Amino acid sequence: MSAATFAVRPASSRQLAGTGVLLRFALRRDRVMIPVWVAVNALMVLSMPNTLKGLYGTPAERADLVGQMATNSSLRAMVGPVFGDSLGALTAWRVGVYAGALAAVAGLLVVVRHTRDEEESGRQELVASGAVGRRASLTAALLAAAVANGVLALLVAAGLAGQGAAGALAFGLGIAGVGMVFATLAAIVAQLTESARLARGLTAAVLGAAFVLRAAGDSATDDGSSPLTWASPIGWLENLRAFAGERWWVLGLFAGAVLAQGAVAYALAGRRDLGMSFLPSRPGPAAGRLGSAGALAWRLQRGGVLGWSIGFLLAGLVYGGMADGAADLVGDNEGAREIFQRMGGQSGLTDAFLAAMVGILGLVAALYIVASVLRLHGEETSGRAEPVLAGAVGRLRWAAGHLAVAFGGSVLLMLLAGAGLALGHGERVGPIIGACLVQVPAVWVIGGVAVLLYGLVPGAAMGAWGVAGAVLLIGWIGPALDVPRAVLDLSPFGHLPKLPGGGMAWAPVLFLTALAAGLVGAGLAGLRRRDMTA
Repeated sequence: MSAATFAVRPASSRQLAGTGVLLRFALRRDRVMIPVWVAVNALMVLSMPNTLKGLYGTPAERADLVGQMATNSSLRAMVGPVFGDSLGALTAWRVGVYAGALAAVAGLLVVVRHTRDEEESGRQELVASGAVGRRASLTAALLAAAVANGVLALLVAAGLAGQGAAGALAFGLGIAGVGMVFATLAAIVAQLTESARLARGLTAAVLGAAFVLRAAGDSATDDGSSPLTWASPIGWLENLRAFAGERWWVLGLFAGAVLAQGAVAYALAGRRDLGMSFLPSRPGPAAGRLGSAGALAWRLQRGGVLGWSIGFLLAGLVYGGMADGAADLVGDNEGAREIFQRMGGQSGLTDAFLAAMVGILGLVAALYIVASVLRLHGEETSGRAEPVLAGAVGRLRWAAGHLAVAFGGSVLLMLLAGAGLALGHGERVGPIIGACLVQVPAVWVIGGVAVLLYGLVPGAAMGAWGVAGAVLLIGWIGPALDVPRAVLDLSPFGHLPKLPGGGMAWAPVLFLTALAAGLVGAGLAGLRRRDMTA
């Protein structure tokens, strides 16, 4: 497009000029991340009907489950209320909360990456110097999020159509609606803040608050009618009641929120200069001592560590309090008992449940370590690493500060998770904390893969998210589908002893620790030899 053509266009058209090119570029950059997030979410949803059919094969068993959930407030806080006893309704109940949350995370990551991240790195300034409209980048980012959520909605609707076409369509649209609500919210926050890290953190904090509001509302009522539930977009997904007399008007809440937040984001984008923000940055010098690369790394990452730590402690408290209730819910259901035993070992049902929750928390900790390790990549590509390395700081010393926060932080998270589980359960503090710490070597292996990719092939560093997503998928869905042992063994978590309740095995723990050390060493060797990003 020539500059002359750009100049004679109407003002509204000029502001969106170049959107198509930027959208194609965004989708190309996210050709790994978006498919992985969509695939993990879709497989989690679509695998559930067959799993539930194996667990609750008769109408009587499903009706009994619905009746028990009406009296089990702790489990409602975790997965929400159930509105029907069909396989479709049970699928929406079992995975709706988590599918919506995953879609929200994907939406906020995509939008922040293609808006504030681009400005922070300086690439947006180069793009804006061409014939590109003022709001083209924001539009392309939102369209990329819409593509991801649209594909997810189509997969869910098509895959669950056998359970009822109307319910499948409503459920798919509801999940996509949650994703787009948080995508447009991220678009607003990206205009308010000057840091992509802060934009992601604030939007994720709102998502966490939405989850807590929904959990509090659902624990208080068994029909989703609490005002706290209605205050959360995740609660809207529940109250859509897919496969249980769909409330189609609830989709209007999603549409209204997306349109309103999108309008605010567009208005803000038109009122600020490139690279600036509405929330002023705190002027320096920074308070406190920053006399080393490690101190700087801690200053940059301490907010994330604090947020993750609070989340793990609260999750541990919730899961620990649910242990006895989960045993009562499973009762004599052999199918459910077998799934818990595949996830948590052959010990008693309460121990198997606790071991399964420990494993899930370990899988989530893998997401933390990937995010923390990849902070190195963000510092390098944004140019902030260059002035640090220009001084008397070597590459390995600079990287070691961030890796100490990443790997040490994962230990802290699992310690807090163990403390929460023990406090929630009310007994066996030592064995439960020990079970959580046994997960650390597997978490470190995922972190080691991230270091390896960053050090040797920085352009493929974001592929570490794909590895973490695949491990999460294997650990979460694999036991429910009774996949072959060879598939479960692809995850480092599949080799760990099932604690508490099972016997301790030191060989796999030591092997995984050595493997993580080897991966980190290879990654750092690559970082020391390669050129830094210009």
